[in-house]
Amino acid sequence: MSTDNEQAASPTRRYGPSRGDLMFRTCFAAAGLALTLAAVLFRGLPQGPGGWEAVIIAVVFFGGTLIWSLRRLLRGDHPDT
Repeated sequence: MSTDNEQAASPTRRYGPSRGDLMFRTCFAAAGLALTLAAVLFRGLPQGPGGWEAVIIAVVFFGGTLIWSLRRLLRGDHPDT
């Protein structure tokens, strides 16, 4: 019979996004960053605070998603392992 402490120390995850979900999120985030970069290169740097806000929010969202997904993929921190 296992205790709660033994289950908490288990290296396998039973919940969370699957490997396929993490791969999709990684590709989606990379595409979002690429499109943000393309928009800045095509349109130039933003001139007002609203443009900077949009670029910063996009970079933070897509960059954070990319880092989070890659980290979980590289660690094998998903229920498929």
